[in-house]
Amino acid sequence: MTAILVTGGAGFIGSHTADALVARGRRVRILDSLEERVHPGGAPPYLPKPAELIVGDVRLREDWLRALRGVEVVIHLAAYQDYMCDYSRFFDVNCVGTALLYELVVEQRLPVRRIIVASSQAVYGEGRYRCPRDGVIYPGPRDQARLARGAWDIPCPACGGGMAPAATDESRANPQNPYAVSKHAQERLALNLGRAHGIPTVALRYSIVQGPRQSPHNVYSGACRVFALTLLCGRAPILFEDGEQLRDYVHIDDVVAANLRVLEDSRADYEVFNVGGDRPHTVKELYRAVAEAVGSSVRPRVPGEYRAGDTRHILSDTTKLRVLGWSPTRTLAQNVESYIRWLQAQGGDPVRLEAGERAMREAGVIRGGDGDTSHPVGGRSC
Repeated sequence: MTAILVTGGAGFIGSHTADALVARGRRVRILDSLEERVHPGGAPPYLPKPAELIVGDVRLREDWLRALRGVEVVIHLAAYQDYMCDYSRFFDVNCVGTALLYELVVEQRLPVRRIIVASSQAVYGEGRYRCPRDGVIYPGPRDQARLARGAWDIPCPACGGGMAPAATDESRANPQNPYAVSKHAQERLALNLGRAHGIPTVALRYSIVQGPRQSPHNVYSGACRVFALTLLCGRAPILFEDGEQLRDYVHIDDVVAANLRVLEDSRADYEVFNVGGDRPHTVKELYRAVAEAVGSSVRPRVPGEYRAGDTRHILSDTTKLRVLGWSPTRTLAQNVESYIRWLQAQGGDPVRLEAGERAMREAGVIRGGDGDTSHPVGGRSC
């Protein structure tokens, strides 16, 4: 039986995808570097036993060649993302690694018949807005001087008036930070090389994915994790800006369903699809859901800080993927509850959490605010 290769298959999305493929009777191979910041204990115990694990790096030719032996489908989920200033690594892993995949498939005449590439909602930057006077607007990055004085919302660049965020479809990317640029370049590279060499390729732009196995060790991996670990230590988490940012959260089960849908449907060939939850929620709403799930009444701190490169609002329009028969099924509360149950069974890493926040402050990623970064009375050392 030929194999399906899942790169990044020991990670959050990859391991769930591998589970689903094994459950369908497919032979699965995983290529993962088991990076220490995500997998400090090595290979996680939840990997499906029938899957073959190759520890390797998508930037290395020899590791790709080992992993691609006997493979007909590649689900390429391996990626690098961070808030820190290691910009070159975004492109080295996300772009060069992907280019090497296609290079070897073509050069070695490998029998790969389909490649699915994980992209990101980040490619939209600030996304799509509507101005009452000027219509649809795709704004550029937010002005740093406005952010420094706590002016979070984006004025219309044409008239200076207020705008309302709107769901963003796949028609126009507008990447505005190095990670987003690397993911947009990756998907363009994959789709163009796929078409040029007759390798059906699909790019999936995931929104904010939530659920079990989202690493409690990875500094990058999301507000749900940060809120949960901080609350479980009896401390008050920080909400950046004013907490009114709109976000699009999607459950891991719905993401896996999207991966399988485009794997099996030729209508997806050479296309890009949004994979989102279709229900916008503010960061404050996420905080309340996490606090309820952990049974905490601690109020968050809102010191007026912000993270450089964060978007104000971003919502994905999933109409295109729905045409293939996919739709999200989970609510925000279900997303959070499933993650909290898993996290409590694992035990968190608050020391690493604090170190990550400190590193972002030292690098100038976290900016502004009243300077109050102390923990409130009653918080405990975890």
